[in-house]
Amino acid sequence: MRTELAVIGAGPAGLAAALAASARGVRVTLVDAATQPGGQFHRQPAAGLGAGRPEALHHRWRTWERLRDGLAAHAVDVLTDHHVWSVERTPDGFTVHALLGPRQEQSVELRARAVLLATGGYEKVLPFPGWTLPGVVTAGGAQAMLKGALAVPGRRAVVAGTGPLLLPVATGLAAAGVEVAALVESVGPGRLSRHGRALAGKLPEGAGYAARLLRHRVPVLTRHTVVRAHGDDRLTGVTVALLDAEGRVRPGTERHLDCDTLAVGHGMLPHTDLAESLGCRLYGFTVAVGPEQRTDVPGVWAAGEATGVGGADLALAEGHIAGSSAAAHLRGTVPGPAPAAYKARSRLRRSAAALDSAYAPPAHWPEQITDDTVVCRCEEVTAGAVREALDLGAGDERTVKLLTRAGMGWCQGRMCGTAVAGLAGCPPTPGKRPFARPVPLGVLARQHPQEGPS
Repeated sequence: MRTELAVIGAGPAGLAAALAASARGVRVTLVDAATQPGGQFHRQPAAGLGAGRPEALHHRWRTWERLRDGLAAHAVDVLTDHHVWSVERTPDGFTVHALLGPRQEQSVELRARAVLLATGGYEKVLPFPGWTLPGVVTAGGAQAMLKGALAVPGRRAVVAGTGPLLLPVATGLAAAGVEVAALVESVGPGRLSRHGRALAGKLPEGAGYAARLLRHRVPVLTRHTVVRAHGDDRLTGVTVALLDAEGRVRPGTERHLDCDTLAVGHGMLPHTDLAESLGCRLYGFTVAVGPEQRTDVPGVWAAGEATGVGGADLALAEGHIAGSSAAAHLRGTVPGPAPAAYKARSRLRRSAAALDSAYAPPAHWPEQITDDTVVCRCEEVTAGAVREALDLGAGDERTVKLLTRAGMGWCQGRMCGTAVAGLAGCPPTPGKRPFARPVPLGVLARQHPQEGPS
């Protein structure tokens, strides 16, 4: 299959980019791993579930309706259930390699003149004793169950960690009939107040969530953290404790909360695998882009969480700018003025930077990890094994990986990389992976079959 612009990722950024480019006469193909467009923010329940009021589970449903209707009105080819594992540069453009369907045993190719990466982000996971118990899920995982499957992970839940995602998760679970025993936020109100000016635009949204928490009688424990999850075969409760001003657990403040579900999250990290494999420059964990969302690789644009985690509104603005720029490049014209999008992007980036600074995880969280706590679930590497590697001279993620196999499993360090870096006392770094997801060897063998004897 051939197209002019391949947009990878059908969340807010990808949808906005695809619509902007298509409106300017470019043939666009939108590729996503999910069964329906929308991404995590606009995740839709399966049609077979017969959801009567799916809008009840969503924030800004009208925005989704505009995107959905725009997609139907424009000639955008939408390829769902396509799991992109590599993007390859070719003399005439790019080849996008994707695995098909849930089994992901067959690969297809999409050839494009240009590529726009709207690959989103994934959750940052910080381990603690008991975090591998059944019943402990990520905050985003709980939200995905609710939106996509109309299911709840349990009857009594604790929502914990840090970051703005905790608010919609707690209110969503409560609205679905789950008893939310507490929302446990490690950040105190004082840290947010320091960024009051940059976050002024978020006040109405925050007030709305606060009203819903009050309506559902959800207790909010600020400057608290989960110390341990309890249970044998599954989660039965958690111990939470107050944090002091330096981010350490204050002795004597522990309390037990009964629950069968713990939804925990500590923010997000950008998906940069495809950008890295294409040779795009990174700025820390994010894909570096210019004013038009262009990367330093000719023919490649990026938008949304991949260029910096900032939420759906920022992703929409960046996607519109990127799609307009890509269309102009493909048509050999100058991008038309989009002052509203540029102005919104500037304002929302300031808010995102303030949120990122305010919602930093507790500074001393690695001290809470006991030696028997599993850090790398794929390879069953414990914190004790990581600390032994440090005693042997390891001082970075890569050396710990070589000595313990932490990060060598199925997720390739996406889940455990932050934890390993925290234990090692070094800043986390993006992992360099040749493929964006695991690929069957048979698929790789079919890419470049060896010629038989002549």
